[in-house]
Amino acid sequence: MAATAISHLRRGAQRHALLCLSLSRRRFSATAASPIAAAARRLLSTTADTGTSSSGEQYKPPPFDPFRAATLSPSAPPLESPPIGDEPPSSPPPPEEAVASEAAHEQATLACQEVELEGLKAGVEAVKSREESPEEKEAWWLLGRAVVNYCGSAVGTVAANDPSTSQMLNYDQVFIRDFVPSAIAFLLKGESDIVKNFLLHTLQLQSWEKTVDCYSPGQGLMPASFKVRSVPLDGNSEAFEEVLDPDFGESAIGRVAPVDSGLWWIILLRAYGKITGDYALQERVDVQTGIRLILNLCLSDGFDMFPTLLVTDGSCMIDRRMGIHGHPLEIQALFYSALRCAREMIGVNDGSKNLIRAINNRLSALSFHIREYYWVDMKKINEIYRYKTEEYSHDAINKFNIYPEQIPSWLADWIPVKGGYLIGNLQPAHMDFRFFSLGNLWAIVSSLATQRQAEGILNLIEAKWDDIVANMPLKICYPALEYEEWRIITGSDPKNTPWSYHNGGSWPTLLWQFTLACIKMGRRDLARRAVEVAEKRLSDDKWPEYYDTRTGRFIGKQSRLYQTWTIAGYLSSKMLLDCPEMASILICDEDFELLEGCACSLNKSARTKCSRRAAKSQVLV
Repeated sequence: MAATAISHLRRGAQRHALLCLSLSRRRFSATAASPIAAAARRLLSTTADTGTSSSGEQYKPPPFDPFRAATLSPSAPPLESPPIGDEPPSSPPPPEEAVASEAAHEQATLACQEVELEGLKAGVEAVKSREESPEEKEAWWLLGRAVVNYCGSAVGTVAANDPSTSQMLNYDQVFIRDFVPSAIAFLLKGESDIVKNFLLHTLQLQSWEKTVDCYSPGQGLMPASFKVRSVPLDGNSEAFEEVLDPDFGESAIGRVAPVDSGLWWIILLRAYGKITGDYALQERVDVQTGIRLILNLCLSDGFDMFPTLLVTDGSCMIDRRMGIHGHPLEIQALFYSALRCAREMIGVNDGSKNLIRAINNRLSALSFHIREYYWVDMKKINEIYRYKTEEYSHDAINKFNIYPEQIPSWLADWIPVKGGYLIGNLQPAHMDFRFFSLGNLWAIVSSLATQRQAEGILNLIEAKWDDIVANMPLKICYPALEYEEWRIITGSDPKNTPWSYHNGGSWPTLLWQFTLACIKMGRRDLARRAVEVAEKRLSDDKWPEYYDTRTGRFIGKQSRLYQTWTIAGYLSSKMLLDCPEMASILICDEDFELLEGCACSLNKSARTKCSRRAAKSQVLV
């Protein structure tokens, strides 16, 4: 570990930087960046605009790919985001005093960013110098063995490298969601080139237009995974070239497109920029276009009346039929986080004003919707238990016509007196009361949950440790679907049997997200306790994908061994616990301005009635 004095200085600098950023980030995002600011950001960057790597080597784009070119859209994606809503009338130029004030504000913001960057660089050096356990050394060796190369550069890691099976299915591919914990581990260790290559190459794959039965997905969709293939060059059987072959869901089980891939990509892009200072990558035209295409796809208008994203089963980590279609919490938490991250990275200009306005409106509405309607504790369940139904008015209490009989029998005895959680789903006449770990943890990390709610979630996990952690952290959801409910909802899925796989299985990869949430809330003791539980078994059990049974005692019956995100999640957790200030690359603090400005206030209709005060009161409790 680094010396105590260095550690103390680093923490002080980090706190100062976070304070500066929390006070200035929102105002900075609402103003156009000056040439001086852009130049200063480039000076802080470790990468030139032309794309040099952090090690000083020139980044070389991959050669022209005929396999990819054959499926590209004939028209290039627009460089400017499509308009969202009507453009406001042009305003007169600001006075000189305002311009000077903004310039001074930008300089203060850049100074804070520089302090933050120096603290993160010191953290990386501390991570490099820390003493590793035998389990960590083994994990790093396995992670290195999982690296995938394309045209001589590392571009990702395979999902699993299990020598005990000959049926690899798609476990030999690079998944966007699976690579995120690997990327975090590499970034914390100071190995950022593989992350940069991954971000740029997956961005190239965004414009593919693969189809399912002759139907093309929306522009901006990111693939679920990709694989490096060797194809003959110009029909020559002796000469080959490497191509990236993506899967947008057209080859996946269930043929479902991934909604979370683009969201994870944006989150990882922000983390890369914060820890490396390579803001030039974010400012590249192709990267800015990629961000906007993802956001345009997510923010497009439709028939849905809710600010949450409407998705089908199998569109996220739970990629099989598990009754999460509709508005699952996991997608909403990642959506909120991606919007927060994108708002920091989007260049402010005349072409992006509408998009930034749409992001702010959606963030405001989404945070209120989730905090107000997804949260349950003992008080809320008592309220639902006494709901009146068939209410018709703008003042209805039971807005979604929830029938009290939907409260499951297990919930009344399970939920603790102190604590609560965000339910898994909400639709008309339907509340999914299952506890989904990833959605709740990422709601804490992204500040989608209020401070009081975040504390309640961790209190619940601590109180129900034997149910959610037990012999292996963490349950992907609780409780499992059983008996007739399992047959109807999963379609009698033989892989999702009760307390297995996605149906109540235990997933060690969730450890790094649990660690992030605990660090943010000042509960590192809980994270260390969970890591100690995992450390006792993971290496001996050959790093499996998941565990079975109610308490996670058995290795999953169809679990792959040497699962990469199990390995990377463990490594990331260990490094974050030793250098908790590094968690800032992924954490978003509460944005109080979102509580002041509500999308409802933009609507002049007399029928619009906002409950923003209710959400604000939760933060102030």
